[in-house]
Amino acid sequence: MAGPGPVVLALPFRGTWRVENSPARRVPSHGTHLFATTYAIDFTAVQGRRTATTRDWRSLLGTEPVDRFVAFGQPVLAPASGRVVAVHDGEPDGVARRSPAARVPYAVTQASRARDGAGALAGNHVVLELPDQGAHVVLAHLRAGSLRVRAGDRVATGQQLAECGNSGNSTQPHVHVQAMDAADPFTARGLPLAFRDHRCWPRDGGPPVTVELGVPEEAAVVEPL
Repeated sequence: MAGPGPVVLALPFRGTWRVENSPARRVPSHGTHLFATTYAIDFTAVQGRRTATTRDWRSLLGTEPVDRFVAFGQPVLAPASGRVVAVHDGEPDGVARRSPAARVPYAVTQASRARDGAGALAGNHVVLELPDQGAHVVLAHLRAGSLRVRAGDRVATGQQLAECGNSGNSTQPHVHVQAMDAADPFTARGLPLAFRDHRCWPRDGGPPVTVELGVPEEAAVVEPL
């Protein structure tokens, strides 16, 4: 079992990413304790503070192709050394939905995706066991066909596991990270997490700060050192 402190991780990517659904803002971070998501956090790659290279009528009224988003196809890295205990691949990458008009019908069908299991929710994902911390970590919404590991593999911090995608319950390409006290998110309990050695640009536009260990705030932009 994990100790009283947070599960300590490295950021699972390179470059600059914006923080979404941060547990620094609220707990449970995703509005529920279900599926061990109590302290889960999301990251979306940005250029400056833009998540996509194009903005047109579809950004306001419809769905968008995922390849216009900076995060899509970016390497997803192991946030700690450990052992792969589960992988799931084969879920398609859906279209992106930045516009409120496109999100409404998607939200209506969210309950049905929950009933369809982990693949429908997390999409393509990897579950790592971190024996030194008595915890498991999920990295979710990975690009279809991009997984480079399989159950039983040992991985080192920074090793590429897959690519960022838009599979599962996702409205635009991003990386979802959560820590938990067991391998099965349907029965596990979510655990607090913290990220070491990164640079953070606050949401208010202030100068960047170097963080040795912490949980980035909502809408901050972070970059591993």
